[in-house]
Amino acid sequence: MTPSLSLSGRRAIVSAAASGIGFVIAETLAEAGARVEVCDVDQQKVSELRQRHPAIGATCCDLADARDTERFFATAVERLGGIDILINNAGIAGPIEPAESMTLEGWNRTLAVNLTSHFVLARLAAPLMRQAGGGAIVNISSTAGLVGDARRSPYNASKWGVIGLAKSLAKELGTSQIRVNVICPGFVEGDRIERVIAEDAFQMGVDREEIRARAMARSSLGTGLLPDDIAAMTLFLVSDSGKRMSGHVFVVDADAM
Repeated sequence: MTPSLSLSGRRAIVSAAASGIGFVIAETLAEAGARVEVCDVDQQKVSELRQRHPAIGATCCDLADARDTERFFATAVERLGGIDILINNAGIAGPIEPAESMTLEGWNRTLAVNLTSHFVLARLAAPLMRQAGGGAIVNISSTAGLVGDARRSPYNASKWGVIGLAKSLAKELGTSQIRVNVICPGFVEGDRIERVIAEDAFQMGVDREEIRARAMARSSLGTGLLPDDIAAMTLFLVSDSGKRMSGHVFVVDADAM
């Protein structure tokens, strides 16, 4: 029997997906046949997405606000008529500084976006997936969710939390044929990583290219990643090809751990 990557007839929600990894995931799911709804906090990017890809529904939403997240979910489900796939992609870098000088506001917002939004959306999606006979949830964490990094405490803590949340949900929801997995990307090229590189370089007093070279040196393949690499793994996990995968953490990092 040939495994299938087709998502024909399935309904997917992808958070924080008007650009970057989220956008490529949404585009990949749509190309595989799914109907897709996304959200993003950036209104301009939402408008641009609507113009470029009218088949993908897009809503402006601040995922740090649980009520706004609930509003987005209700709108998306109404448009789709239900949900079969949830991709919790939301994540911000948060403050990059020692914990002792960090504000509680910076800590709280990072966890609200990176972890609580995943919980809120999964909590809303689970009963609808159960009614539909099953579904698939993928939480996008990070290799930072497997290690500790100085000056990144809220980011790392939230990404560790994403893994714990997914593993618990997998145990809770498996009897309803709802699969929950985690992807931990490594160094993914894009605007977000460039901002992190710039901040690290500033904090450490070195050139940006030195920070980039250090990251590349950790990979046995000598390379970073593209958003397409994360989208390909996501497609596999939510398709019938991954129908026996649940409760697992998949590291996609070009062997840099």
